[in-house]
Amino acid sequence: MRKFDPWPIFFRREWNRNWPFLVGFAITGTLITKFSLGLTEEDAKNSPFVQRHKKHVQKLN
Repeated sequence: MRKFDPWPIFFRREWNRNWPFLVGFAITGTLITKFSLGLTEEDAKNSPFVQRHKKHVQKLN
């Protein structure tokens, strides 16, 4: 006799409850990554945010 395996039921129920969060997290992460990798050094020089926080960042060279 086969033993009862609760994992498929658990994963199906959790997927049905959590898929909107997981999909939203994936979309948000993709957008942040896309925009972050699109920034250049010139964008950083012109950014008020970077200028305000420049004293906290050290050069990696």
